[in-house]
Amino acid sequence: MDPVLGGYTVIAVAILIGLGALGTGIGFAILGGKFLEGVARQPELGSQLQTRMFIVAGLLDAIPMIGVGIAMLLLFANPLAG
Repeated sequence: MDPVLGGYTVIAVAILIGLGALGTGIGFAILGGKFLEGVARQPELGSQLQTRMFIVAGLLDAIPMIGVGIAMLLLFANPLAG
């Protein structure tokens, strides 16, 4: 592998994983805050809101896992290398 391409690949992987983790952290913070606001306003809907929150949390957590999969592809089986 070309050393320049390898260096750029490592930088791209770091940005991919880092921004994915940052975005997920912000998303979980917003999700948790809105869940607490909803339960505080209507406590009788707590169980329904909790179920929906966990579904959305699972979908939200899938995004960085896809990013990690793409990052591992770029690191160990780089299709751009040739």
